Amino acid sequence: MKAKLLHLKQNLGDYLFRGFLTLVGIWISVALLFQLTMVGIHFSGNTQLETDIANWFSWKFDGTFKNSPENIWYNAEEHVWVESVENKVKVGKLAGNRNLAFGVKNVLEEALQEKGLDLAPSATQKLKVEIIYLDVLTTKSNISVFHKGEEEVVIRLRGTIYKDGKKDKEVIVEESSAEISMSTLIVDEGGKFNQTSLSNALKKGSIKLITKLFE
Repeated sequence: MKAKLLHLKQNLGDYLFRGFLTLVGIWISVALLFQLTMVGIHFSGNTQLETDIANWFSWKFDGTFKNSPENIWYNAEEHVWVESVENKVKVGKLAGNRNLAFGVKNVLEEALQEKGLDLAPSATQKLKVEIIYLDVLTTKSNISVFHKGEEEVVIRLRGTIYKDGKKDKEVIVEESSAEISMSTLIVDEGGKFNQTSLSNALKKGSIKLITKLFE
């Protein structure tokens, strides 16, 4: 019984080795055939066909083009495209402001890249974002002639991921950023946005949204 098992093991090793040699032989034959074909095309003067074949080969197997779905190294989960950012804020100075939507889109793209995702228009994952709330909340305190004011910019974002055209995941996040100012005069600025607070709130909200969508 032991001799039979040993003989079977030896035969299996031989079969595996022969199979490996066969695969190597096939690979070498295909490579030589491809090379001879390209040489024939080159000397035939059909430069356009030669270029097309070379480009196809690069797009299919070269890792440089891994952002293309046709490339063998392409991973759909690593690619996404920010299809749209809509400003749906109804009240305030930034209601319907396109620059706000454009700024949020830039921050979202940076957050996606920092997370290791590639931006590609051909991606099967599409991200749509809506700015559904943006306002400044002001709290004040007075001690003698001194005035202390805290302006907190609050932003709420809704993000939806679509895969192959179908809704896959939806998340709503809220973030805020505050600036504290002190003066000897009591002045009500009436809800003006502090640029630093606005930028910080946009960045914090965008990063939180991306984190929750791709966790």
